[in-house]
Amino acid sequence: MKDLEAVAALHDPVRRALYEFVAAAGHDVGRNEAAEGVGVSRTLAAFHLDKLAEVGLLETGFARLTGTRPGPGAGRPAKVYRRGRTTRYVAVPERDYQELASVLAEVVHGLDADDRAIAAAARAGEKLHTPGGWLATLRDRGYEPYEQDTVVRLRNCPFQQVAEEQPVLVCSMNLALCRGIAGDDVTAELDPRPGECCVSFSKNKSR
Repeated sequence: MKDLEAVAALHDPVRRALYEFVAAAGHDVGRNEAAEGVGVSRTLAAFHLDKLAEVGLLETGFARLTGTRPGPGAGRPAKVYRRGRTTRYVAVPERDYQELASVLAEVVHGLDADDRAIAAAARAGEKLHTPGGWLATLRDRGYEPYEQDTVVRLRNCPFQQVAEEQPVLVCSMNLALCRGIAGDDVTAELDPRPGECCVSFSKNKSR
C-alpha cells in the first residue's frame, strides 16, 4: 500500500515536476532552486516537496546553501531534498520479478556461467539498438542519462538491487547490454561512481 501511495503522489503535475527536477539535479536541492526550476512559488514548492518526502519519494536534510539572500536567518542551514533510495513497485496483482532475478543471478554465478550470461546480455542490447537512437533507448529503459563535459553518464541503475548482490556479474552484463544498445555510435565502458550506474559513454575517437 505504501508503494501505491507513493506512486499516486506523482499524479499531481506540479508534484511530479518537482520530483523529476530533484531526481535529475544530481545534488541536494533547496526549496528556492526547486521553485525556480519548475516555475512555481517557493511556498507551493515547499508544500509539494514535503508531501513527496512524507511518502518516501524524496529524502530530506539540512545544508548551508550558496547564494543565500541576506537578512534575518541568512546563513542558517536550509532544508534540502534528494531522491529517495527506496525503489517503489506497483503491480496489480502482485508480481515479484526482483526476487526471481536475484535467484537467477545467484544460479548463474554458482554454475560459473558468467560468460554465457554476458554474451546473452550483449545480444539483448543489439536487439535494442537503433542507429543514432541509443540515448533515447537508455532513457526509455530508466537509465536517466545526462551529459557531463564530453561524457554521458547514467544517474540510475535499473538493476541496482541485484547488482548489490552480484556486482561483478550484473555490472558485466549491464556493460554488455549497454554496448549492444550503443552499437558503433559511442563507446561504453565501466566507470563506476557512487549512487549511479557503473557505465558511461564517450564519443568514438574516429568520429
